Amino acid sequence: METGILFDLDGVIYQNGKAIPGAVETLQWVKAHHIPYLFVTNTSSKPRAAVVEKLAAFGINANENLMLTPAIAASNWLKQQSNSPRVSLYIAEATKTDISGCNLVTDEQNVDAVVVGDLAQQWSFELMNTIFRQLMESPNSQLIALGLTRYWRTGNTLQLDVGPFVKALEYATGKQAIVCGKPSTSFFQAAAQQLQLSPENLMMVGDDIQGDINGAQQAGLRAIQVRTGKFQPSDLQHNIQPDAIIDSIADLPNWWKQHID
Repeated sequence: METGILFDLDGVIYQNGKAIPGAVETLQWVKAHHIPYLFVTNTSSKPRAAVVEKLAAFGINANENLMLTPAIAASNWLKQQSNSPRVSLYIAEATKTDISGCNLVTDEQNVDAVVVGDLAQQWSFELMNTIFRQLMESPNSQLIALGLTRYWRTGNTLQLDVGPFVKALEYATGKQAIVCGKPSTSFFQAAAQQLQLSPENLMMVGDDIQGDINGAQQAGLRAIQVRTGKFQPSDLQHNIQPDAIIDSIADLPNWWKQHID
């Protein structure tokens, strides 16, 4: 049975607005060897089309069908629950184009779901309280998180991602969020289904020890940790043990030849 690859993007393929050295060549190698692959990202601040455009600027040809994002996963989940559910979106404006088949409402009671994504500098007490009240005033509503990433690297600093805000809303409302993104097992299963491969025949390549490595392993995949992006040496001092560790995506072809081919 062939083995496929799931690639994280930020921190693995590119970082700080530049392609990581060797990323373009590695992806060319993957295509040349006809290895099934998919980009799986927790990016919720931009739609798939924008990510495809960003990759193209690095010389990486991709299309939206090669990309699984939390917004797409959330849209699919919502459409499976009911016909035209009433949904409030607290996500980046551009990303809303990836949420389809829903009746979008704002600041109203009796919603079926509230979708929360990374809002960066827009987070405030007022915004958190608005989301909190809406969830409380719609007792049967579902909190949907576009990923549960704790933080990400921007430049030389770390920045909070959506995860901490979702956890605060869970604590305040007593609701358990449906996570449409890493490290959710259902997200990795959706990626496996899209590639028509079983989880045990997939390899996740990521920089996040929790979201990428632990999440993938919990879903039955194997996982390769790269030492780029948000990786810190202290990550390897936890109980999570990657199936392999490489310096960067540039080292993937050689590792693959030794362990997979």
